[in-house]
Amino acid sequence: MANVALRRAMLNAQVTNHVLASRCGVDVKTVERWLQDETRIPHQRHQWAAAEVLGVETAVLWPDAIRNTVKTGPDREVLTVYPYRSACPKSIWRNLINAARNEIVFAGYTNYFLWLEHPNLAKVLKRKAQQGCKIRFLLGDPDSDVTRRREEVENVPLTVSTRIRITLAEVEQLREVPGLEARFGEEHIAMSVFRFDAEMLVTPHLAKLVGHDSPMLHLRRYQDDGLFDRFAYHASELWSNGREVWQQPQATNPMLSD
Repeated sequence: MANVALRRAMLNAQVTNHVLASRCGVDVKTVERWLQDETRIPHQRHQWAAAEVLGVETAVLWPDAIRNTVKTGPDREVLTVYPYRSACPKSIWRNLINAARNEIVFAGYTNYFLWLEHPNLAKVLKRKAQQGCKIRFLLGDPDSDVTRRREEVENVPLTVSTRIRITLAEVEQLREVPGLEARFGEEHIAMSVFRFDAEMLVTPHLAKLVGHDSPMLHLRRYQDDGLFDRFAYHASELWSNGREVWQQPQATNPMLSD
């Protein structure tokens, strides 16, 4: 049976067989076989490449690949697993950000990569906040001991504190936007949680590796107290214990004025 989903995605994205083959690094005949037989599952790296080109999830293009690995119960909340965060198509991030209506949480220790990979992010977030979407940034403190220790572990030229300060500079431009908040926290140093309403991207950080070299899970909420809710609880608790990045100005007592 033909892969109707793949053909539809290619039509929507206006991508030809030859273009998809070139972008995935395969022969055009291989793409033709993908289209002709929905049970033919490409290698995972080719699934990711095709999803990036077409701007959809791999689960949409090859649902059997998910059915073969995702079972029932809590497991069904796992949509996709990436061995590296950098393997997740940028289009997935864009789609999740654009689709969120109520809540977006960026609980990454630096969140630096967001501005690097999405140059118009500030404008998008401002628009979404103005439309009523609550947006929260949970960051590490660039001057904390936790940050300094992590810098020693990573030992890379673009330090953790520098990456945090880049995010702070970007978020500072949105400081006056209602519905957008930022807090410092340190307990999420080993795991980043990015929430977009009922979907979530989670990255557990491995040993000395920076975020883009660590694995990532794409989750969607389907049940109470499932994987999604457990990670949502984690992010919520860290936020509750965080401290404000921007201190509210103290009210002036006119009786004390000169």
